[in-house]
Amino acid sequence: MKFSSQNFVAHKKKETATLLKESPKKHCIMRPFILLCITVFLIQSCSELVADLNSDPNNQTASAYQTILTGAEVGSILFQTGENARRAAIFAGQYKGIDRQHLGFDQYSVTTSDFNALWNDGFNDALRNAISAEQAAVSEDVGAVTFGIVQVLQAQTFGTLAALYGDVPFDQAVKEEFPNPMFDKQVAVYLKTQSLLDRAILNIEQGTGRPATGSDIYFDGNAQAWLENAYTLKARFYMHTKEYDKAYEAAQKGISTSNNSMQGPHGSAAEDANLNYQFFAIEVRQSDLVVSNFMVGLMMPGSLNYRGNSKTNESGRNDFYFTTNSLGVQPNITSGYAAQSASAAMVTYQENLLILAEAGYRTNGFDDGLAKLNNFRAFMNAGGYLTNATASNILYDAYIKADFSAGGIENTDNISIEDALLREILEERYVTLFGQIEVFNDTRRTENETIVRVPVLPNVGTKLPQRFIYPQSEIDRNSNAPSPIPDFFDKTSINQ
Repeated sequence: MKFSSQNFVAHKKKETATLLKESPKKHCIMRPFILLCITVFLIQSCSELVADLNSDPNNQTASAYQTILTGAEVGSILFQTGENARRAAIFAGQYKGIDRQHLGFDQYSVTTSDFNALWNDGFNDALRNAISAEQAAVSEDVGAVTFGIVQVLQAQTFGTLAALYGDVPFDQAVKEEFPNPMFDKQVAVYLKTQSLLDRAILNIEQGTGRPATGSDIYFDGNAQAWLENAYTLKARFYMHTKEYDKAYEAAQKGISTSNNSMQGPHGSAAEDANLNYQFFAIEVRQSDLVVSNFMVGLMMPGSLNYRGNSKTNESGRNDFYFTTNSLGVQPNITSGYAAQSASAAMVTYQENLLILAEAGYRTNGFDDGLAKLNNFRAFMNAGGYLTNATASNILYDAYIKADFSAGGIENTDNISIEDALLREILEERYVTLFGQIEVFNDTRRTENETIVRVPVLPNVGTKLPQRFIYPQSEIDRNSNAPSPIPDFFDKTSINQ
């Protein structure tokens, strides 16, 4: 399938109009950001048309691929760091809805229509554009690294969708010849996603055929960065399926430096701002949502459940994450996590370090888990992923075995030394991955490990949320949608 730059811009206009029509409440926040992207596409397309006046007027292939790749990455930012991530963080106990629709989410009062826009973010904004980018890349024969990049983008989306919903379309997803795509079983989607990442790795390892400069907004075609991200995604998805030995093996080839973390870039213009900044600083919905007391308590010195100790000072990270205002505690929109130009974490060095810690413990035992946890702590002690933090407010000294023995600073309740270490690693993942979809995946994955899991409690009733539910839009339009529809509290197959 071949796109011209003009056709793609028209397609994005039509798609954006559909998004805004289908879910005006959610997408009003993203309207300026999407419109900015369309403006960029228009400018780029016009400049390329002028440059091509003396060439074949039908030869628009480079423009098509470059534009679609950029659009696919923008779509992935929307899916991975926007409303899907905030909703997941509510269900994982990190955010608390206090008004309007978000109050309902906090009370687990959800309907199928509440997930229309979120499903659309995944299948249209992220996946459809990534598959279109691959089709354009094949048509233009742009090279192996480029093929690998779009395969990583597809795999990232497929794995996230499977984690959130369970069974989802894979083989027939977003293909015009399948207007009613069949749903693949969740376990099968993970297997196919791992195979897709394997193919991506083989392509990237060839080292040739990088995308055109500027079209890849994450790494500008840096093959090593993409290779490492592919391995970290493999490790992430093996963690989901509790194949910890495979996760450990993959993570050893994963992201090796914070410079190779996949982060959504943002800027100082309002239209290009961090999505959490747009939500909490610009739009009218910021009064709907605050950080939960549980999450604040973990990070704020002096709180009853503060996680700091003689070797750990969380003041710097607390200030990076949070600020207090008349509504309560919300993300720091001035100089930290949700600042206007703050990059949005998607796949990171810190996540890879903590995969090595947890999977290392589960695979090789206490000593390896502790060593890998201390690698993460050394990273944090040097500032880690924090920006504008005061050095005197950062302390992450190395732990020793005695710290996890009965009565140690990480084991005041006298559980086993092994459980004390795993508990600390899981809690570290919970706070490090704040506001990301992965936190919801962790709370469900470890729910049955009652001694070591992060003790998130239901906001109402006795059950924690177990999935995003299938959207009404899919139920109405796809005759192959699952029936009966799984309940909000029904565990997906990998977590049963």
